[in-house]
Amino acid sequence: MAKDIPDIIYTQVDEAPELASHSLLPIIRAFAGAAGLDVDIMNISLAGRVLSQFPDVLTDDQKVSDDLAALGEIVKQPEANVIKLPNISASQPQLDAAIKELQSQGYAIPDYPVNATTDAEKDIKARYDAVKGSAVNPVLREGNSDRRSAKAVKNYAKANPHSMGDWSADSPTHVASMKGNDFFANEKSATITAAQSGGAKIVFVADDGNTKTLKDGLKYEEGTVVDATFLSVADLRDYIKEEIASMEPGVLFSVHLKATMMKVSDPIIFGHFVSGYLEEFITRHADELDALGFNPNSGIGALEKKIAGNAELEADLKAVMAKQPPMYMVDSDKGITNLHVSSDVIIDASMPAVIRAGGIGWGPDGKAAPTKCCIPDNSYAPVYDETIKYFKETGKLDVTTCGAVSNVGLMAQKAEEYGSHPTTFEIPASGTVRIVLDNGDILHEHKVHEGDIWRSATAKKAPILDWIQLGIDRTRATGKAAFWLDANRAHDAELIKYVKPALEKAGIDIPIMAPREATRFSLETMRAGEDCVTITGNVLRDYLTDLFPILELGTSAKMLSIVKLMNGGGMFETGAGGSAPKHVQQLMEENHLRWDSLGEFCALGESLKFLGETRSKPKAVVLGDAVDVATQKVLDEDRSPERKVGQNDNRTSHYWFARYWAEALAAQSDDANLAAHFAPIAKAMAEKEAEILKELQADEGKAVDLGGYYHGDEAKTFAVMRPSATMNAIVD
Repeated sequence: MAKDIPDIIYTQVDEAPELASHSLLPIIRAFAGAAGLDVDIMNISLAGRVLSQFPDVLTDDQKVSDDLAALGEIVKQPEANVIKLPNISASQPQLDAAIKELQSQGYAIPDYPVNATTDAEKDIKARYDAVKGSAVNPVLREGNSDRRSAKAVKNYAKANPHSMGDWSADSPTHVASMKGNDFFANEKSATITAAQSGGAKIVFVADDGNTKTLKDGLKYEEGTVVDATFLSVADLRDYIKEEIASMEPGVLFSVHLKATMMKVSDPIIFGHFVSGYLEEFITRHADELDALGFNPNSGIGALEKKIAGNAELEADLKAVMAKQPPMYMVDSDKGITNLHVSSDVIIDASMPAVIRAGGIGWGPDGKAAPTKCCIPDNSYAPVYDETIKYFKETGKLDVTTCGAVSNVGLMAQKAEEYGSHPTTFEIPASGTVRIVLDNGDILHEHKVHEGDIWRSATAKKAPILDWIQLGIDRTRATGKAAFWLDANRAHDAELIKYVKPALEKAGIDIPIMAPREATRFSLETMRAGEDCVTITGNVLRDYLTDLFPILELGTSAKMLSIVKLMNGGGMFETGAGGSAPKHVQQLMEENHLRWDSLGEFCALGESLKFLGETRSKPKAVVLGDAVDVATQKVLDEDRSPERKVGQNDNRTSHYWFARYWAEALAAQSDDANLAAHFAPIAKAMAEKEAEILKELQADEGKAVDLGGYYHGDEAKTFAVMRPSATMNAIVD
């Protein structure tokens, strides 16, 4: 075992998960320490990633190490054991806000240069762009994904069903996609041969003959599947115009994208929706908006800030929006629309919410209404389209009897990282984009026009084969499964060439279905009370591990997410953080944090058991088994956080978790020393219950100061998140 790799690495992240860590992590470290285990922290937060990019402008005390890069090397080691919490995949507005906050705290980092012209500005922009979007996951995911509901969580969901909206067969809610010339229609794919392996570059040849290298230094290994495609902006604009014009009365207009992960393509697509919806206003005030530096990609929220105080512009914006179809609202009480900011338009969170609610969203009048869900790209829209059609036919899901839908996702070594890597481009003029191999082959070629969005992605042979084997293993353990691959899609057809021989060799028959058919198969299987596995590519992994958990569990934050690292280590992810901003806001206003750490509990138990089994540390297995007991009891006794002040919140749930964990360790007979150590801790926590709970809830209902949103003050945050001196004394 490498001496410099700790037993467990716990990631420092952002927003509600990070606030919760200030309460939970001291408990984990104290309990692990009793078994001789060390738990180290590595900072992958947005603020930490930003500061790590600019050591040249910071004082020695302010400098932050590049923990993401270091962790990227650790996950390649067989000793790696990482508990990864959800971090911010920063959109441009989030990055801008983080920069502003850090500058206000005395960090002399530069502004983001939107229009970089000098070499210095281009360098600054490149450093910041490395932080945007899904910058963390491609670095850490050196293995494929196995996501499923923990047994305790599934049992609780069946016994305590969450609310589900009623569906009607005549609901006007529907998905609207482009009729063609999207990423799906234009995709080309090829598997690299031995003769083609080696270097490559992406070249743009303009119609006037000028040539520009968009990306150099690419390297393709033999067996790598390489895709290229583009979306026509002219067809996108026509589609947006047609969908706005065809709105039915009483139906909300909405768009659902993934601007956080697809950091190049989807913010641009979002901007076209903004400018299409506000076309009359933007055309009429083009010069003024240019002078203000308004970019539609930033959303209506940014526009409102830029025109604030200009009564004429404010009135005209309001008038133009009033003439357009009513919009699906992110927060109707605060007037935050679906087009306010791209990071609020997160398809994997917003679409399941609409579906769970029975096909409704909230309009600007604060009332529920059906909605037109615009999802331009047909690569993934059929999943949501078929789900809506299915529930119109069958009615809402019975969560007390439904089976569990798990996922095996291809993601290792940056597989299929559409849009979150530096091979996606907004085309500057009409011309041709080519992938040119060092042997002279033109692998892919597309005729494009100004503004089109062109992208490329890869999936290497070793991760593909590992993914197939993981899918086979999970199918054998579960029973039913399907590979979500469309033979009519270029990329999927290449993957099928790997899948079919592997299944034949393994002697197992797992159906291969296009996403639309696979969606219905999975929904029918779960409705019948049976479990099934969805075996998918990377983007569908991301989407489905929100869709199905939100339907069957009410949340995706409670999923067990295991990344079996290809070199033998393990990474244990703790669920989604899409609702984290609202939780932080409530804490700051009311000192009540409703973030549920159940995902952290599940990941902790698996991490400890993995540690014990792979490094021959039996005490870790004892701790992990006791975590499972404590987690089940937290659920059974209804100790999870609730929404309102005075109810259980994150901190009180941690008290109950720590108490149940200590009680389980005191009661077990596999390790006498641990039992003896935790017996007095369990006794003290039970005897001091009233005192501890009183201290934890004493200041609820009052506003609190964390010293920052993206980069809070540690002392202030610990004071808020560990307010019980009695409990701290027992645990520490």
